[in-house]
Amino acid sequence: MSHTRHFLTLNDLTRDELLALLKRASELKKLQRNGVAHDSLKGKVMAMIFAKSSTRTRVSFEAGMTQLGGSAMFLSSADTQMGRGEPISDTAKVISSMVDIVMIRTFAHTDVELFAEHSSVPVINALTDDYHPCQLLADMQTWMEHRGDVQGKTVCWLGDGNNMCQSYINAAKILGFHLKIACPEGFEPSTELLDQAQGFASIENDPKRASEGAHLLVTDVWASMGQEEEARMREQALSAYQLNQDLLDLADPEALYLHCLPAHRGEEITADLMDNPDTVIWDEAENRLHAQKALIEFLLR
Repeated sequence: MSHTRHFLTLNDLTRDELLALLKRASELKKLQRNGVAHDSLKGKVMAMIFAKSSTRTRVSFEAGMTQLGGSAMFLSSADTQMGRGEPISDTAKVISSMVDIVMIRTFAHTDVELFAEHSSVPVINALTDDYHPCQLLADMQTWMEHRGDVQGKTVCWLGDGNNMCQSYINAAKILGFHLKIACPEGFEPSTELLDQAQGFASIENDPKRASEGAHLLVTDVWASMGQEEEARMREQALSAYQLNQDLLDLADPEALYLHCLPAHRGEEITADLMDNPDTVIWDEAENRLHAQKALIEFLLR
């Protein structure tokens, strides 16, 4: 089924496709703001499979499909045979024969890859333990709307080398920015990914050095879903990597900062930055909706 395009990581798009998609996301945002109907997906149906709970992902995909004239159905793993041991390949064949596109939010990245392999329609990775490419679309859209081209800029990632960090590594390589990853030892992202992005991504254990002159600072929660037991250990290890005014003062004077939410104020980011009237974090959250609408359109064209 090689003709079917999937979006499992950012590497599934070329640079030109990614830039065109982000431009379209901003266009769709304007149409939405101006109350202009844009039902390019009339009659199309999306299946949304959730093994991990979600606020932004569910609302943005469901609202997005409706705004484009299509519809979306929510399936938790408790609602499907996948939760009762049906092979993923069987589920993929059946669901993809009834809908036009599938979005999956789950734990193992290999599960999404296996589903895509057996799906006759496009599959979107809406988050796995390894990658969160949909969030990167929203983040890059937000940067471009406020600051223009990201090529040649310096981005500082603060904290755990998690799925968000790994998607930032892919973005750096595709869009040509330099990513400085500030994380303590033992919290590094995949060395294989870093090797693939040589010249675009590097590790800098000192958060102050990593923040110096950065145009964009980004962070995420320290304990992801499923890591609650490790939360205290993680808090101790990562406390020096908090996104705060002191690090922002070391960055470029025009620097932006992002957080994919939900945020733990006072842990990975200070409350004053979250509640600053100038923050673009809420734009970033809304842009999940518009970037994903552009993505769905792209995959279904």
